[in-house]
Amino acid sequence: MRKLLSFILITGNCIYAQDILNFAYPATKKVKQTDDYFGTKVEDPYRWLEDDNSAETKKWVEEENKVTYAYLSTIPYRDKIKGRLKELWNYEKQTPSFKRGDRFFWYKNDGLQNQSVLYTQKDTCCDKGEILLDPNTLSNDGTTSLNSISISKNSQYLAYGISKAGSDWVEVHVMDISTKKDLPDVIKWVKFSGIAWKANGFYYSRYDEPKSGTYTAKNEYHKVYFHTVGTTQDKDQLIYESKDHPNWNFSPQTTHDERFLIIYVHESTSGSMVMVKDLSKGNSEFVGISQTFQYDFNVEENIGSNLFVRTNWLAPKYKLVKIDMNKPQGDSWKDVIGEKADLLEDVAFCNNKILGNYLKDVSSHLYLFKIDGTFEKEIPLPDYCKLNEIHAERPAKFFTYSLVQFTSPSKNYIHTFSKDGKDTSALTFKPKIEFKSDDYMTEQVFYESKDGTKIPMFITYKKGMTKTGNNPCFLYGYGGFDISVTPNFSASNALFLEAGGIYAVANLRGGGEYGEDWHKAGTKCRKQNVFDDFIAAAKYLVQTRYTTFDKLAIHGRSNGGLLIGAVITQEPSIAKVALPTVGVLDMLRFHKFTIGRAWSVDYGNSENKEEFECLYKYSPLHNLKKKVYPATMVLTGDHDDRVVPAHSFKFAATMQENASGIHPALIRIDVNAGHGAGKPTSKQIDEFGDMWSFVFYNLNMVY
Repeated sequence: MRKLLSFILITGNCIYAQDILNFAYPATKKVKQTDDYFGTKVEDPYRWLEDDNSAETKKWVEEENKVTYAYLSTIPYRDKIKGRLKELWNYEKQTPSFKRGDRFFWYKNDGLQNQSVLYTQKDTCCDKGEILLDPNTLSNDGTTSLNSISISKNSQYLAYGISKAGSDWVEVHVMDISTKKDLPDVIKWVKFSGIAWKANGFYYSRYDEPKSGTYTAKNEYHKVYFHTVGTTQDKDQLIYESKDHPNWNFSPQTTHDERFLIIYVHESTSGSMVMVKDLSKGNSEFVGISQTFQYDFNVEENIGSNLFVRTNWLAPKYKLVKIDMNKPQGDSWKDVIGEKADLLEDVAFCNNKILGNYLKDVSSHLYLFKIDGTFEKEIPLPDYCKLNEIHAERPAKFFTYSLVQFTSPSKNYIHTFSKDGKDTSALTFKPKIEFKSDDYMTEQVFYESKDGTKIPMFITYKKGMTKTGNNPCFLYGYGGFDISVTPNFSASNALFLEAGGIYAVANLRGGGEYGEDWHKAGTKCRKQNVFDDFIAAAKYLVQTRYTTFDKLAIHGRSNGGLLIGAVITQEPSIAKVALPTVGVLDMLRFHKFTIGRAWSVDYGNSENKEEFECLYKYSPLHNLKKKVYPATMVLTGDHDDRVVPAHSFKFAATMQENASGIHPALIRIDVNAGHGAGKPTSKQIDEFGDMWSFVFYNLNMVY
């Protein structure tokens, strides 16, 4: 085995160790596997790594991790970085409370708890409360997390879903809230489901138990059931299925008064059919209010037979409509709040009024409307912030919410309505953190992409920073699935800012920042727009002297992992460090695993000739050539059953085969971890500690 050689690079008064020869990577077996796509022969020599349960793959994972951790262990300040991360992470976090029946509920984390704890208090809110459910007691290593909770209307029961090792598979349990005792009810094989209460039971969605013995197999034939508390799962009533559409997914919801059952039907990650059943009318049939997947619909509230629905139907930036379910077709659809220039991101009802949460240039703005949609006023929010959560009930005289910014963690507020119109918003929780938020600032710029489109970008740094053209910079992007990347605080990013780094977030097309047109502009054969937007962001940061390419690190997760993979295969000199994390990297086979086929609306599908040609042109796995790439560390979890780790495995093996030059091409495989949701604090600190160590070392930063 070749050894890692180093030389000493002296710059000013600083001394750095710089790799000049890669580690000897594990010998990765190649097999003869060729697929024919419309006459194009595509080799897939690492296909065997798709079997993440085989002994051979597990051995490969062990060998790759040995190399990666051996490299990371040579970084002299790795332990120091993890220690500082732990200090930054160690502050109390609390969500705004929400009310069910006569109780308030909220989550709290003392600082370093692996999972946040669910608290409750009767009649009043958040003075101290009592622990209702502590998921840290569910496993010794903190890898069992709460996936979702739902509380019955009278606050008698808590239904909670737990996920193990970050899996999307969920097991639902039921607790009697007054006694804090679990009932015998256990619901298995739940996935991508809501929990919707009706009296003493709830609706949920599940698949049949997998027969293949692997959780990465394709998920098909979702079904909606009703479970009555106190019965076994085999007694659950089948409410809805579609034997003719194996790829449809169903998500149930009940209105606050439990009069209506809504089933959202999804074929992909955007667009839904909607079926509504009036439960007050006995054996009434489902009525479809949307029978195509062209638009999105979300039922926000009902008043009697009228449903208030937020939708992008004929309104790419969304509007609020009212539908009378006594005559749900045609003229019964009335605009309550019509489409405006900014994105209507969310709606809540409170004090018999309507709260409209808008996204204006990727920052939150909150407006108050009368119940008929007449505008009343704006509720002031700070600049460059995100309204993270809002909890309200239509008759209540108050609502709770939280705000977050890039430079400070989430704070909680309560807004109280007054008869004289002198409403007040009062701070109810502000965390104490070992980070000097006031020393840092965020600005927003708009730069031109390759086709001239203006793209917004947030840039955060320490006040007084000088644009030397040589500052270390970390650029993050996502650009997909109608998801908006909004202001957010991260203790992990705070460490980079403290060290003099610049943190930048580019709001790429494909996301939801400006509505459905913005989203569609980055999908299927328009996906190249997303990569062009990100490359233009990097070039803007260099041209305006924030940084240089040799001081730039780039990062993305999931669809953002695809982004980073595509960018470095198209322009490998765009950055010094690349971190594709839990990425979709094999664009020809993503649809063959778990829920991957649902992504075809965003990506296209290799079974379609035109879409295959677009996918093959940018698929990161298939565009790795003999080149010098940035210092790259691929990150994934061995239990990821959303973006299966085979994507990262095959990409890393191919990159190690092809990468030339002095930069490492490593893969860090987190054992007993999934896609990211529910990851315990200890694992997050360990992962981000390794990530920042890799970044600092390869950007020649001193820590």
